[in-house]
Amino acid sequence: MTGSGKRMVAYYKNDGSLVHIAPEPEEEEEPLFRAIREGNANKVRSLAMCPGTNLMLPTKPGWLAVHQAAWFGQDSCLRMLLSAQPGMVNKRTSRGETPLLVAISRVQLGCVQVLLENGADPEIPNYEKETPLYKACERSSAAIVAALLNHGVAVNTRCIQGWTALQETVVRSNLEICDMLLKAGAKLNLRNMYGITPLFTAAQNGQMAALRFLIKHGADVNTQADDGATALYEAAKMGHQEVVQMLLSQKADANKPGKTGMLPLHIAAQRGSDAIVSMLIPVTSKARVRRTGISPLHLAAERNRDDVLEMLIEAGFDVNAQLSEERTRLYEDRRSTALYFAVINNNTEAARMLLAAGADPNLDMFRPLMVASRMGCIQIVKLLVEHGADINAAVPTHPTTFPAVYMFSMKYLPLFKYLLDHGGHALPCFHCRYGGRPHPPLKTSRSNWNEDADRPAAEGPLTRGVQFCEMISAPSICRWAGPIIDVLLDYVGHVTLCSRLMEHLDSYSGWSAIKEKAAPPRPLLQLCRLRVLQLVGHRKLKRLPLPGGLIRFLKHQELPLDDES
Repeated sequence: MTGSGKRMVAYYKNDGSLVHIAPEPEEEEEPLFRAIREGNANKVRSLAMCPGTNLMLPTKPGWLAVHQAAWFGQDSCLRMLLSAQPGMVNKRTSRGETPLLVAISRVQLGCVQVLLENGADPEIPNYEKETPLYKACERSSAAIVAALLNHGVAVNTRCIQGWTALQETVVRSNLEICDMLLKAGAKLNLRNMYGITPLFTAAQNGQMAALRFLIKHGADVNTQADDGATALYEAAKMGHQEVVQMLLSQKADANKPGKTGMLPLHIAAQRGSDAIVSMLIPVTSKARVRRTGISPLHLAAERNRDDVLEMLIEAGFDVNAQLSEERTRLYEDRRSTALYFAVINNNTEAARMLLAAGADPNLDMFRPLMVASRMGCIQIVKLLVEHGADINAAVPTHPTTFPAVYMFSMKYLPLFKYLLDHGGHALPCFHCRYGGRPHPPLKTSRSNWNEDADRPAAEGPLTRGVQFCEMISAPSICRWAGPIIDVLLDYVGHVTLCSRLMEHLDSYSGWSAIKEKAAPPRPLLQLCRLRVLQLVGHRKLKRLPLPGGLIRFLKHQELPLDDES
């Protein structure tokens, strides 16, 4: 195509080399077809009556002179052609279109009337099984619909996808045609191949006028498609607020689940439609929600719909609702709570709302605290710990001999220290079954642990727990071995470093002081601090009648003991 819009043709040899470029040859239009296009009735008459003219010979696949006249709306030419050759009236094009269908597709009312007067069959469909009435409704031509109905056409014939003329009219919300079709016997609740009725179509497309019309005439507001979706569900999914309001005012059932088991409230929460959620909350059964195996809280948290999440919490939906086993299996990390979704999205506000409403941070197999630690989200880690997250929890599928959360926090020393400060167990990190003896070769394959993944692998549980000395030997962590061991020593008393930990400390001369720190005996001050913490617990330290500097020392804060302010 040239810049001026002229079509060109390139000619190539078999080897791909260009031979010649020339304008595309123009097809010479037959005189009869040119006369019809130009509306030259006299010339059409002379050519049609000429003994050598064969009116039944197509110029294109199936395209006769009558199709040409119907296409260009030349009703006088069409009348002459049918007078000369009446047998053309129902001939079809390569797409199965009769002259009547061609005229209707171009909204040529005059030609439609001529064809009907000359015996055109108004029931012949094209190859998509679209009848002239269906095509007239698709074109929203009330005059053509009236002409066809006056010829007694069937109004409930379906196209290849099962759509009726009424359903096609509803898409365009043409109430005048809808009224004509109903008076002619159109059925309100016929379904297409997907089980969709006209009312469902109106709700899906947000056609309020058509929806009111259908409801007024008795259409079923609780109609369900083959996948179980109701008109209300579909309207909520598409965000049609007025449609949802109308359906609910007509007692549409908000507790009918679709094929996926979800209710309209679920999809509205997922889409973040605040107004629709507020309308659906009062009419949705919490017991029915529980039977679906998923809470709208899960979906709101998953999509970061904070406003919807807040509305659902205020409405009393269970913040500790867990996914059904079937739905949990859809996720590799086996997540189950709305809190988990909020944490893995790094949504601090959503996590705060859920925790404030009583969400338990210890319900998921792979704890939200581990997720937050893995992502380095210190703000969410603090929220979870403040609300009782178990720092020392294990991962059942991949056991460790030390708190599993350390696997995801050791590269963030401030975060690691925060966890230790708030009750994380340090002593198990120094337990080793091999002690001072040589350790077996390391197995750092991801079947053992997956320290660089977003979540632990879901399969292949270990026969024994991974030891801390094995974990710290992972390539991505071992360069931090010295500082990690140094931090841990502040939280333990007398310990013995196993041969592998000693290897790490020996690997860098700057870490020799750490070896000395670990050598017994530990300072009495350190042992006293541990004993006080053991007796009182981290959460009750502030209540002790002790100077501020001593409290800070007990809490492992780096301030001199004589600072009593």
